Amino acid sequence: MARPHTAALLEDAWHRQLAGGMRRRGWGTRVLPYTGYGSTESVRVLGRVLMTRRPYAPASADARATWLELRNAERERRGWRSFFTTPAMAEPVTAHVGERSIRARADRSGIIDITVPGHGLDPGWHDIRIESPRAAEATASVFVVDPSTTFGIVSDIDDTIITTTMPRPMIAAYNTFFRHEGTRRPVRGMATMYRSLLEEHPGAPIVYVSTGAWNAVPQLTRFLRRSGYPLGPLLMTDWGPTNTGWFRSGQDHKRACLHRLARELPGIRWVLVGDDGQHDPSIYGGFAEQRPDRVRAICIRVLTATEQLLSHFTPVATDDFEQHVGVDLPVVRAPDGFVMAPVLRDALAGARSEQPTDEGGVRA
Repeated sequence: MARPHTAALLEDAWHRQLAGGMRRRGWGTRVLPYTGYGSTESVRVLGRVLMTRRPYAPASADARATWLELRNAERERRGWRSFFTTPAMAEPVTAHVGERSIRARADRSGIIDITVPGHGLDPGWHDIRIESPRAAEATASVFVVDPSTTFGIVSDIDDTIITTTMPRPMIAAYNTFFRHEGTRRPVRGMATMYRSLLEEHPGAPIVYVSTGAWNAVPQLTRFLRRSGYPLGPLLMTDWGPTNTGWFRSGQDHKRACLHRLARELPGIRWVLVGDDGQHDPSIYGGFAEQRPDRVRAICIRVLTATEQLLSHFTPVATDDFEQHVGVDLPVVRAPDGFVMAPVLRDALAGARSEQPTDEGGVRA
């Protein structure tokens, strides 16, 4: 096994020192449950274990009231607070999922990522329990996909469903660390489109895949709920050093997520939704070439000239993005969800009937 990168070793040593000092001062840990997903064969349990001065008390009427107060107060916090946390590295956890209980440990960033086979859960939403010795028990939600389901949505987050003008560093940092959550704006019509698609395909999953940090999951979950987006798993990444370098590749993270979804939910053909401000066209196009049986359509939100300028410092010619898609499938371009939704429906209907379409912005 290769030796971890020096940056990862330094970060781990720093976190051990911090966590050790906190424990000596009586701090405990807190389990942050994230939304998981899976099939009737196995589910993926996600969460994070962090050091905390006030571990939550066991569930009771008073404890629930305290939790509600803390949650409401958290809504008005600026994003930077969630990035100044100390992970509980290698903290033991136990996930209780249906008929199974699986013991594991949080990774070097405190992330819980456990695959639980043979759980015995029926399709639909379920609450599962996560225990850790120095934390109160937490309840996480998991969505089990029915084996007969063949439709699903994978959505990017930044500039696809939320306007963040990524990846220009200064503006991205301002949006992430300093602006109140309530000032972030959803992209027009995207929530309506997602809800309509899922209503037309009952039991279909939606998965949000982003190069953003795991720290942002609580804020993003509140944003999704407040903006009317369907809730689903958020597959994020870690901005810090890795075992191979100072920073991880966001593009590799997205590719890995797509291929893992294809393996874990092999019966689904996904509608991939992203934007032309980063690398979504090339990532989605490359995945479609490798796994054409797993892609139903690609939707790209076309950024305005101003958004392109903020993202790239210069306007980008978006008309050439289709060169990234080397297979014959519907490709939809639109500035927002209200324009995208009817074009996508026509494209999907045309693909089902195997009839070509002349709809603007669609290649079938």
